[in-house]
Amino acid sequence: MQKKINILNKKAKFQYEILDKYTAGIVLTGTEIKSIRNSKASIAESFCEFNDRGELFVINMTIEEYLYGTYYNHKPKAERKLLLNKRELKKLEKEVQNTGLTIIPLRLFINEKGFAKMDIALAKGKKLYDKRETIKDRENKVRLDRIKKSY
Repeated sequence: MQKKINILNKKAKFQYEILDKYTAGIVLTGTEIKSIRNSKASIAESFCEFNDRGELFVINMTIEEYLYGTYYNHKPKAERKLLLNKRELKKLEKEVQNTGLTIIPLRLFINEKGFAKMDIALAKGKKLYDKRETIKDRENKVRLDRIKKSY
């Protein structure tokens, strides 16, 4: 039985306000998928961008080189194409161009068929006061949980 692969972008929900979520496929080579199955990937500093032909790419995603790959190995920080429906791509591109939103990866996982998928989100960057409010809410929740536990 294969272990569950779930690589998260933990900073995304703190730095961005999530507006809409999508699940996209990724175009990968053989050594890239093997590294992902070994949990040797990171999406912490990555983001998504459209090229001039309207295709969506994930930029700055790190997939470490496969240990047993010889000269067939991949580049760790290469741009990787994301696969979505044409309708979804047009909607995302319009939102990014018109309203200045950004597309960020939230989660990289392998589905039950063995394909690598990525949850991406249309997001708006938070201001400093929004981040402070998030920290304050989190601390209040911890305090309430401690009080409830003592009773």
